[in-house]
Amino acid sequence: MPKKYHIATKPAPPRLHPVGKYATVEFREDCAGSCRKCVKKKCVYNIFADNYYHMSQMGDPEYLYTCNSCFRCVQECTKGIFSRVVNPEYRFLGDDYWTPSIIHRTWYQAHTGSIPVSGAGYRGPFVGEGFDSMWTDMSEIVRPTRDGIHGREYINTMIELSRRPMGLTFDKDMNLATDVPPILEAPFPMLFREHGEFGVDTDNVRLAMARAASSLGTFMFIDPGKVKGELKDHAAHLIPEFTAENWKNYPDLVKACQMVQIPYGPGVKDTVNQLRDIKKDLFIAVAAPLDGDAAKTAVDLLDAGIDTIHFIASHHGKEVNVANPRYLRDAIRDVHVALVENAARLTVNLLFSGGIAMAEHVVKSVICGADGVVLDATLLLALECRLCGRCKDGLSCTGKLEAADPDFGKNRITNLMAAWRNQILEILGAMGIREARRLRGEVGRSMWFENLEKENFGPLFGERKVIG
Repeated sequence: MPKKYHIATKPAPPRLHPVGKYATVEFREDCAGSCRKCVKKKCVYNIFADNYYHMSQMGDPEYLYTCNSCFRCVQECTKGIFSRVVNPEYRFLGDDYWTPSIIHRTWYQAHTGSIPVSGAGYRGPFVGEGFDSMWTDMSEIVRPTRDGIHGREYINTMIELSRRPMGLTFDKDMNLATDVPPILEAPFPMLFREHGEFGVDTDNVRLAMARAASSLGTFMFIDPGKVKGELKDHAAHLIPEFTAENWKNYPDLVKACQMVQIPYGPGVKDTVNQLRDIKKDLFIAVAAPLDGDAAKTAVDLLDAGIDTIHFIASHHGKEVNVANPRYLRDAIRDVHVALVENAARLTVNLLFSGGIAMAEHVVKSVICGADGVVLDATLLLALECRLCGRCKDGLSCTGKLEAADPDFGKNRITNLMAAWRNQILEILGAMGIREARRLRGEVGRSMWFENLEKENFGPLFGERKVIG
């Protein structure tokens, strides 16, 4: 058995004051001041001892950034002087899709490298839109294991980015006669990309992402014009996003990289051949918008000799250039099914970017039919971005991303990927699946709200009527 892939983490405390969800209001005039076992000292998470930027800088109330909402301090204070309120600043983070909860939990994971927990449980709606109307099968969660998914048990999260032969042939001496193409692998189903809408255009941010990608063994999509200085040292883990023509200006970069990306359009097959004239074993991805013709685009590219198709969705994980855009869930499924119906799903890999906000989105994307996803806004959040949009208007960054040290950024992104991969392992383990690639397109290992509603409540109450 090969050595288990492992991501080492170390705490990366925030540079700036982080926005916590809860504030603790303490009526100190009633405090006895002599409790030997003050609830602050008994906090099982050491929040009051280890919490960053709370009491020393904020005064009263205390904004507990790393609080896990168990409310033990509120319940057990002998004087009853504690109460919890939601931090008003927290309510204004992000938007309806990139919610305060997503942003806050992403910060926590980038800080600690740990999976976030909540003692208060989930108090939100039963179902939402997109991936929030889809649940994963956990039927194997009670099965006996040896010493758990983080012990001897091996779960492979690796994905391929290269082409695969549809079959093998052998000569009369049983020697392999099939010309097997080279293999390119990523250790988990997550690649990186600079965000097209948000983010300070700074070398520090790009370098942090590139260092993390190189250290983790994954890949980063990048504008070829920005590959300079130290970024050239990470060329093996960079995927230049060329235009239809500018790739001709970067022959050395093409040779230095393992994979490049070109846009979908007329002449794409000729471009593929010309690129492979420069480097025979070059891996090639084609980028296309995730629009209403995405499934047709995938089928059209089957004979182009490419390795991967990269569909790009909106910042909120929806189709683009469509009057009534659908979420990634349904769009991914359509592309996957189209390739299956053409008996060609195994001949090309599918990546999707835009709106991947949580670890569960990665697993659900793979269930719908993706091979992997590409992260963008999530990486900015790891660097303490608040997705406020000020940078889009040319205003200063509230997260001061331009001042982020590349090593600090690498540490934060590495921690986030460790936390996400551990969650992926937990989900795969609960499903009884030992390899991420086995989950691709396995919608039978998921539950979709509309199907459950139709099968269970439909016979009793009829079909749901959409008003408006």
